[in-house]
Amino acid sequence: MKDLDALFKHFLRDIFYAERQVERTLPKMARKAESADLKEAFEHHLEETEGQIENLRKVFDHLGMKARGVTCEAINGILEEGKEIMEEAETGDARDAGMIAAAQAVEHYEITRYGTLIAWGRTLKLDKDVLDLLQANLDQEYAADEKLTKMAEGQLNSEAA
Repeated sequence: MKDLDALFKHFLRDIFYAERQVERTLPKMARKAESADLKEAFEHHLEETEGQIENLRKVFDHLGMKARGVTCEAINGILEEGKEIMEEAETGDARDAGMIAAAQAVEHYEITRYGTLIAWGRTLKLDKDVLDLLQANLDQEYAADEKLTKMAEGQLNSEAA
């Protein structure tokens, strides 16, 4: 990667791969959730994730690129950790608290990627449509993270204690 444009394209493929992996994982998390609210949150974010993938496809199209990902070992590791929590938690309450932590690790990763892409996109003077699509995804990631925090602090962490 010799310049910012190449870095931008690499990170775009990285987040595309990450979102596709998250799309495959969220239904499993929803099935494992003990809390009905947490189950609903995972199902809702799955719908958002599907929309985010579509937004990324539009970004690829706008840039004249084929929509394809590059393997992201970071998201693979975060999701593997979440899988271990789902398998090893001894109670539903502990599993819910652990899955929230794992889901927030995913959200934080996505937030950093989208924030970086937007900053680089501005520097590269990319079209406003591209920046708006990335911003829409970033806004949803922030909202999902906040929702998970409220659920954890509101009741799920206490129930796991």
